[in-house]
Amino acid sequence: MPRKIREYKAELLSLGFAEMPNRGKGSHRVWKHSELKDAIVIAYKDGEDVPRYLEKQLKQAIQQLEEEA
Repeated sequence: MPRKIREYKAELLSLGFAEMPNRGKGSHRVWKHSELKDAIVIAYKDGEDVPRYLEKQLKQAIQQLEEEA
């Protein structure tokens, strides 16, 4: 069973990402990490399944954080 968006957001928070206030329209929310230049945009509601492209973006972000550490 695929993960839900709420679980994805919880993982982002645990990794040090923060939701940027007043960024994004409608259901789009921008999440940014202070050590990364790219942001992750989530355009889904909390109860929806996480699409593969978001999982791929998170894996890339984790790899970048590990490389910088």
